[in-house]
Amino acid sequence: MQSKLLKSSRKPALSPKYVSPNQLTICGFETPFDQLLTRANRWVKLSELIPWDKIVRQYDQQFKSPEGRPPISGRIVLGAVIIKHMLDLTDRETILQIQENMFMQYFLGYSTFTNDAPFSSTLFVTIRERLSLDLLQTISEIILEHCFPKEEEATISTLPVGDDQQEPPSPDDLACEPSESKSMEIINKGKLLMDATVAPQNITFPTDLKVLNASRIKSEEIIDLLYDAQLHGVTKVRTYRENARKDFLNTAKKKHKTTKEIYKANGSQLRYLKRNLQHIVALLVAYETHELEIPLKPRQITYLEVIRKVYTQQQTMYASNTKSIENRIVNIHQPHVRPIVRGKEGKKVEFGSKLQVTLVNGFTFIDKLSWDNFNEGGYLMDSVNKYKTRFGYYPAEVLADQIYCTRVNRRQLKLLNIKLCAKPLGRPSKTALTNHVSPGERNPIEGKFGQAKVAYGLDNIKAKLKTTSESWIAAIALVLNLVNLARLASLCLLCWITKLFSSKFGSTKLNVQFMSRP
Repeated sequence: MQSKLLKSSRKPALSPKYVSPNQLTICGFETPFDQLLTRANRWVKLSELIPWDKIVRQYDQQFKSPEGRPPISGRIVLGAVIIKHMLDLTDRETILQIQENMFMQYFLGYSTFTNDAPFSSTLFVTIRERLSLDLLQTISEIILEHCFPKEEEATISTLPVGDDQQEPPSPDDLACEPSESKSMEIINKGKLLMDATVAPQNITFPTDLKVLNASRIKSEEIIDLLYDAQLHGVTKVRTYRENARKDFLNTAKKKHKTTKEIYKANGSQLRYLKRNLQHIVALLVAYETHELEIPLKPRQITYLEVIRKVYTQQQTMYASNTKSIENRIVNIHQPHVRPIVRGKEGKKVEFGSKLQVTLVNGFTFIDKLSWDNFNEGGYLMDSVNKYKTRFGYYPAEVLADQIYCTRVNRRQLKLLNIKLCAKPLGRPSKTALTNHVSPGERNPIEGKFGQAKVAYGLDNIKAKLKTTSESWIAAIALVLNLVNLARLASLCLLCWITKLFSSKFGSTKLNVQFMSRP
């Protein structure tokens, strides 16, 4: 009765209607926030840089049906996600900070201060499911295009008279014989840095023994749900769970475990798990025989499928005495996570998603996200083509690791008149150093990885599902771009002050370099 009263008295979240920041206001009738809040605050500055109308319209496209309760304002949802990842807060702490901070409420589009929460912290899971990787990437590109308008096609055509084709050449066109190729001059601009990294998930370091023990415990929970005394008899099937736990702890608690002890413990847990799976099959057959509904939720059925796959994989490795298998499951709660062999000092294997990232003037773009390991060298041209889609021209230079510098990639970049800053193939010549990448040239993208992992939590993705984890990673990339955008806006203001000082006094004592769009 008490739980019903609590549910009925629960106050729904407010749904303030979105108001465009570009809406005209009469002088003297501004909102209290516009009248009283200082414009020097970081949240006020950032809110003025973001094109809210465009990105909210992109977010609202998910809600096509006009029926039902109106959704929460897109600015509140997107602003809360930005605040969460910019300050690296938990879901609950994010809501508390918004309730206490009037500048954050202004950033979310509120006109006056309120003590009410914008929405329940548990709603963040649904929000992350809606904010897919592609949607957040699109929002990030909209913000970038708003601040740096896209240029026209940077291709000068020198075709013969009468040929009206104006499209840039493709690699196939450029690869043909000189007599057959169309004479085109491609103007390339900018510098493209690319590299790959891993976004580790927030899971315990997996071992075969831990995975088998977790699978056994989950199988026992499923047996408890399936067992029905009237259907299966008074005597419940035996799982030997206490003995299984003792056997697991006797090995897991040892500080130093030999290979023989680990092998023996794995075999013991495999036999316990096999017995439980046989019991589950027998219990399910009874439900099918009497044509009764199986008392398992979809999530528990998914767990059962994962457990069966874990048993098959572990039994195969145990029987053949090997330590690797294809599509190996390392965590039953996050079966999409795979081991990514990196070979780094101290981190030879990481468990999470692998990212192909490009960096252009401090702006971060995730060109590929995969939960399986992949050779990043095969995706260089995809990143180059996406660069042209974003900016309207190809890059003048590409800086990448040695793994990207294959013969195929070198040939394709040469056809597009793109300089690959890397060590040339073959025996080094006298001019080899002129085209060599110094360690400092690729520091920006390595520094961006460090910034994302140390300051914004890319080294510990706390989302559980595959979709929500991808949304978490994309939100961090969006925050990185907003931080860089705020930095460039400050430099732009400093440049304007320098020009004003120069025009008024005839000389300039300030030397400012503003990083413009490529």
